[in-house]
Amino acid sequence: MSRLAVAVLAASFFSTAVFAQAASTGSGQAYPVKSIRFIVPFAAGGGNDNVARLVGKRLADSLGQPVVIDNRPGAGGVLGAELAAKAAPDGYTLFLGGVGSHAINPNLHERLPYDPIKDFAPIVLLASAPLILVVHPSVPADSIREFIALARSNTALARSKPGQLNYASNGNGSSSHLAAVMFEVMAGVSMVHVPYKGLSPALTDLLSGRVQLMFSSVVAILPHIKAGKLRGLAVTAGKRLSSMPELPTVAESGLTGYEASSWYGVLAPAGTPGEIVAKLNAGMVKALEQPEVRNSLLAEGAEPVGGTPEQFAAHIRSEMERLGKLIREAKIRLE
Repeated sequence: MSRLAVAVLAASFFSTAVFAQAASTGSGQAYPVKSIRFIVPFAAGGGNDNVARLVGKRLADSLGQPVVIDNRPGAGGVLGAELAAKAAPDGYTLFLGGVGSHAINPNLHERLPYDPIKDFAPIVLLASAPLILVVHPSVPADSIREFIALARSNTALARSKPGQLNYASNGNGSSSHLAAVMFEVMAGVSMVHVPYKGLSPALTDLLSGRVQLMFSSVVAILPHIKAGKLRGLAVTAGKRLSSMPELPTVAESGLTGYEASSWYGVLAPAGTPGEIVAKLNAGMVKALEQPEVRNSLLAEGAEPVGGTPEQFAAHIRSEMERLGKLIREAKIRLE
C-alpha cells in the first residue's frame, strides 16, 4: 500500500472516530442523537407541568429528538432538583427550576442535597407567573386601600379578637406564603397564616369562607373570580395582566415597590458543554417567540421572558438574595 493510501485511510479512520465520539458524548454538531429527559419536580397536571410540556414539545420539533417529561414530585421540589443535579452533564437531562428550587428552598433548608448555583448550568428563564390577591366575598373590601385599612384595624384589635383575617397558602415557605409576608411587612399589618398541603385544599377552604384571603396563582383563581365566588383585589406583578387588565397591581394600588411572582426556568447539570447550552437556549427562545406558545403561557397566567443563560443566572442570584432577606427578617421556618 502506498504512503498516500495509508494517509487517506488514517484520515478516514480519525474522522470516523471523532464523529463516533461526538455522537456518544452528545457534543458538537451531533447533539442531540437521542431523546432528552426533562425533569419536572412536581406532579403532572399543574402549572409547572403544563409549561414544561408546552415548551418541551416545541423544543423537540426544533432539535429533532423527543423531549420526555419526567415528573418527580416530592419534598417541595427537592427530590427532582437533586436528581437533575446528579445527572450526567451531557445535555440529555434538563430540569424545570423555579423560585422554589432555586430561591426559596436554599433559604429555608439548612442543608440541601444540591447547590442551586454550583450544581446547575442555567439555560433560559421561560416565564414569570404573578399571583392575585383574592378575598372571600364576606370580606368588606373592594380595593387594596380598603383591605389595608381593614387589616390595620384588625391588627390593632388582634389581642382581643385574634384571627380576624386568616390567609391560606400552598404551604409554609411557598411563593403564596412569601407574597403574603411581604404584604404584611410593607403594609404594616398582621394576619394569621394557615398553611395547606397544596393549592387544592387551600382553595376549598377559601371558597367556603373558612379562610378569608389568599395570594393565588392566576390560572387557578381566574374562573372563581369571573364566577363571582371570589373577589380579586390586585395582581402582584409589576404590570397588569393581559388576561384581566381591569385588575390593578398591588403597587399602583398604594403599596409602592411591592412585587412578587413565581417563575419558571430551564437548567442543566453543571458542566454541560457551553455549545449545548447555547443550542438549547436558542431553541427555547425560538419556542417562546411562537404566537401559539406565548398565547398558551398567557392563558396559564404566565408572562413569557426568554433571554440569555447569563441573564437567567443573574436572575437566580438576585432572587436568592431578595427572598433570603425576606425569609430571615420574617423568621420563616419549615413547620
